[in-house]
Amino acid sequence: MTTTSPTTSGVTPNIDAARLASLAARVHAADPDAFQDVTNAMTGGVLGQVPHCSPEDVAAAAQRARAVQKAWAQRPVEERTAVLLRFHDLVLRRQDEVLDLIQLENGKARRHAFEEILDVTMNARYYAHTAADYLKPQRRQGAQLALTKVWELHHPKGLVGVISPWNYPLTLGISDALPAIVAGNAVLTKPDAQTPYAALWAVELLEEAGMQPGLVQVVTGSGTELGTPIIENTDFLMFTGSTAVGRTVAAQAGEHLIDCSMELGGKNALLVLDDAEVDKAVAGSVRACFSNTGQLCISMERIYVPGVIWEEFITKFAAATQAMKLSSAIDYFADMGSLVSQKQLDTVIRHVDDAVAKGATVLAGGKVRPDLGPYFYEPTILAGVIEEMEVYAHETFGPLVSLYRVEDEDEAIAKANDSEYGLNFSVWTSDEQRGYRVAARLEAGTVNVNDAYAAAWGSMDAPMGGMKASGLGRRHGEHGILKYTESQTIAIERVIPVGAPDGLNPKTYARIATRALRLAKHLPGVK
Repeated sequence: MTTTSPTTSGVTPNIDAARLASLAARVHAADPDAFQDVTNAMTGGVLGQVPHCSPEDVAAAAQRARAVQKAWAQRPVEERTAVLLRFHDLVLRRQDEVLDLIQLENGKARRHAFEEILDVTMNARYYAHTAADYLKPQRRQGAQLALTKVWELHHPKGLVGVISPWNYPLTLGISDALPAIVAGNAVLTKPDAQTPYAALWAVELLEEAGMQPGLVQVVTGSGTELGTPIIENTDFLMFTGSTAVGRTVAAQAGEHLIDCSMELGGKNALLVLDDAEVDKAVAGSVRACFSNTGQLCISMERIYVPGVIWEEFITKFAAATQAMKLSSAIDYFADMGSLVSQKQLDTVIRHVDDAVAKGATVLAGGKVRPDLGPYFYEPTILAGVIEEMEVYAHETFGPLVSLYRVEDEDEAIAKANDSEYGLNFSVWTSDEQRGYRVAARLEAGTVNVNDAYAAAWGSMDAPMGGMKASGLGRRHGEHGILKYTESQTIAIERVIPVGAPDGLNPKTYARIATRALRLAKHLPGVK
């Protein structure tokens, strides 16, 4: 396993203390002395400070956002979409700055930080080109066909709350806000306390691109302290995080009668079918399990392999994993970077130690790497995992995967589905149609055939979200923008009203209406 020693000081040619302070200054807190440290994930030292907001600060931020929302919503949708296109160009032009920020506050390898550039720009481009069609008034079939003229309108919810985690600070910090903004909403967003800078950077660029200043308000602090006030002060909530916290958030949203959308936990499974090209499946499995140091909601923590290719697969997969390059360098050298914190490192250590103590075998990795940085852990493969081990059913959210031998396709599908989660699965096969059939039997919101996760996630026109305990609602496509709107039906009745006209005997009306209903059943185009 190739490694390089830590080289990150917390200052890069693109990021210095003054730049971090300017981003932090975008957050408004009533107490000028209330600050919290942001840790450099590569070194464990202090990267910078941001305000520690209070519930009162959340309420004030909500008021500021609402004060400009109506004027923003009244701007033509073409003006709002133009902001997204300019934002798209600014992100590409200034990507090195935010790539440094992401690596410093999160610890990931730069190649995985660049995935966030891809996501944000593709998201902005997609909704810039589609929002007008999604939001325009739609004709609907009326109760009395041509006699009832019906329109469906979409109005902005008002103020959308976004609570995002630390694992993709740019993607999850701003991408969910983009369709909300272009739909005419204001946004109140709380990035994770560990990774606030990338979201602040994105809001700065949105305003530079022409977004109404103050439309997106950022508050920084702990989710425990600020989560409830955000729910209390917004009209819709987008939450990404653990299933346990998601249950609490959903209950609170329900109490306030606001809608919510959530991407929650997962224990994602990858199925290697007996006709798969092993070398391709191995390369795909490395990406699926260890991208973003395994701290990816849609990464794989379970792999099911048929007995006929078991030995070949595990030998090549272990070798490929051991050959990965680990580094904290602010460049594209590394295949994998650091975990984000001591807490995440402790979880990985606990899962591996518990599994080994109960009989599991380490096929690759299994070691802490303090020589690289305080939170580095080698990409690790386990075999012989059984139900009594913590790693069997619980999400690790780190560079750890368990391999399971199965006899056939049906057993692999049954075992993959035997989980409370259903977020993202992967299938590897040389037969595209077989892959489609297997994918359709899997209980997951997205299934990638011959890809780890990027094919489904990057297909912005298709919905993205989880089944079972992995979430509510969907990102992307029409779902990803219309959820931020209130649907309104306007029905205009012409000539005669619905119901018996004045002067017509109700019994006669019922007889005529019955005949009309029977006829309508056979008319083409009548729903």
